Amino acid sequence: MIKAKLLLLSLLFFSFAVNAQQVFSTQKYPLVDFRSPLDIVPPALAGSFGELRPNHFHSGMDFRTNQREGYPVYAIADGFVSRLRVQNSGFGLAVYLTHPNGYTSVYGHLSRFNSKIAQQVKTLQYQKKSYEIDTFPSNLLLPVRKGDIIAYTGNTGSSGGPHLHFEIRDTKTEAIINPQLFGFEIPDNIPPVIYAMYTYRLNHLPFNELTPKQYFQVVGGSGNYALNQVNTIHLDGEVGFGVISTDKHNGASGTNGVYSIELELDGKIIFTSAMERFKFENSKAINSHIDYPTFINTKRSIQKSFVDPGNPLGIYSNLVNNGRIEFNDDKLHQLKYIITDGKGNKSVLQFKVQSDPKAVIKTPDMATGIRYAYGNVNEFNNSEVKVIFPKGTLYNDLNFQYKAFPKPAGNAFSAAHQIHNSLTPLHLGFELWIKADSSLLKYKEKALIVNSGGGSQGGSFDNGYVKATPRNFGRFHIAIDTIPPTLTPLNISDGKNMAGISKMSFKLRDNLSGLKSFNGYVDGKWILMEFDAKTASLWHTFDGSIAPGKHSLELIVSDMKGNNRNYSITFYK
Repeated sequence: MIKAKLLLLSLLFFSFAVNAQQVFSTQKYPLVDFRSPLDIVPPALAGSFGELRPNHFHSGMDFRTNQREGYPVYAIADGFVSRLRVQNSGFGLAVYLTHPNGYTSVYGHLSRFNSKIAQQVKTLQYQKKSYEIDTFPSNLLLPVRKGDIIAYTGNTGSSGGPHLHFEIRDTKTEAIINPQLFGFEIPDNIPPVIYAMYTYRLNHLPFNELTPKQYFQVVGGSGNYALNQVNTIHLDGEVGFGVISTDKHNGASGTNGVYSIELELDGKIIFTSAMERFKFENSKAINSHIDYPTFINTKRSIQKSFVDPGNPLGIYSNLVNNGRIEFNDDKLHQLKYIITDGKGNKSVLQFKVQSDPKAVIKTPDMATGIRYAYGNVNEFNNSEVKVIFPKGTLYNDLNFQYKAFPKPAGNAFSAAHQIHNSLTPLHLGFELWIKADSSLLKYKEKALIVNSGGGSQGGSFDNGYVKATPRNFGRFHIAIDTIPPTLTPLNISDGKNMAGISKMSFKLRDNLSGLKSFNGYVDGKWILMEFDAKTASLWHTFDGSIAPGKHSLELIVSDMKGNNRNYSITFYK
């Protein structure tokens, strides 16, 4: 008989109509309050809410814009501009609208704001002498009505191509909610595709890269799937399951994520995950939701149907023993996956499991290490390194491994320290202190910690150590950054006449610690320089404030270690 080691979490859930289909949800949402943020017909998505991305769940819907910029973006309802943000990366240009029904809408990667918002942004940039801003206007400053043009679509920030990133959030909690639950019409009669199923021999141990797993190819289509040439799986002991599945909408939509995954055992649901809502601070827990070691090694995203004890995501329900199933009764069992997209289209995978004591697969023995409990603050110390894992860092108990290596060649001022391995995900960063060589003292203000790939982890010198907060395990050593950023003019030079040219343009890059600031001055007065991190492009758009005649230009760019690059010329307008 199947044993459930934890009580079933009895929660009340609703299932309601979204465009005449049924999807799982914990609560009801207004279906007619909002209009579409775009007038592109029919709408198509390049990315769905909750889609699996590296180190995060996608927090909104990405509307395709025909590979073009400049489409009007409309306020989806009455409200007011509650936040304006300009970033070098991230959402780029973004506007947030708060609505009286308790929700906030977010519009990202914009090319430009409407004239009224743009003027407010520019005024603030000049006040703060900063391109990047993050401001929260009062509810009376920038009111909007449903259907007002608030901005235009673009490709700013970390966007990989022209599109509109659109979100809906709970105004009070700031939780991000799936926009499809609000009745946004996305043409879709295509059920999810199921590619593969996996079994995991958990054996009452923490899940990690040593957990034995078995791959099963899936065949079928149009919502009905089966295991390829496998009638019955023979299993014994504590087992978990996982699945690879994606979704596609009609028309030009790309390959997107699924909405919910349910696993039934003998007609009873024992696991549900649903991309209804989540909190930003928990988004990195995607690395606990998926089989992280497999993703690192193969880039395949297997969604586990069992929950690690340190996983803080609130997307799970109907859990029996956190999805871990114990097969020990010598009986035949019926299992069924039900996978649903945001429109309510369903795909089903059914298979049989025979409980069989001869089907044991033992977990390989681990190397000797230090046992750290996932729910504790854990600390490791020796004469050369100190590591502190705050509570909430680990998803599972950890058999911690450490190894020291000789100082790497080149830009290194310490031994290299292997802090566990790259196959174990972390939810929070950990504190890392590395003892420095005595030769570092004269460069201590330039010191930082890098990983084995040369990527900066930041850092500062403190009493003979350099300390930083890496976000992933790996191999680390101390390096220094004494090289200022490089600044390359593209269309301006000393003495050049810039009359008739709309902007001055540069390429701006840093070799290690990263850019901290960039400031431009014409005739000693600060001017707005704009920057796009993904293209390393820096520019100033002439707006008529610079009079005809001879002018001096000075640019000062700095990296995170205080290395400055100055560029000074004269030019004419």
